[in-house]
Amino acid sequence: MHPPLTLHRHPMCADIIEEFQKCHADHPIAKFFGECTELKIKLDRCFRQEKALKRKANFEESMKFKERLQAYRKDEAEKDSQ
Repeated sequence: MHPPLTLHRHPMCADIIEEFQKCHADHPIAKFFGECTELKIKLDRCFRQEKALKRKANFEESMKFKERLQAYRKDEAEKDSQ
């Protein structure tokens, strides 16, 4: 099962989503017998890659926030000790 195929939520996979939707529209019955399977596999791989990139970006953002917070706490501790 894949997430909803909305182009604005998955810009990285937009081309594959369009191809997959076109395949389903062009082959309404054959899609049940594997006509669009290759595109589905490509789409799943793209979603996994997109998710991994988002995780990496979130991790990097949280590390930057943690560094800023530690610097702020250090500054506050120095102010309190004076």
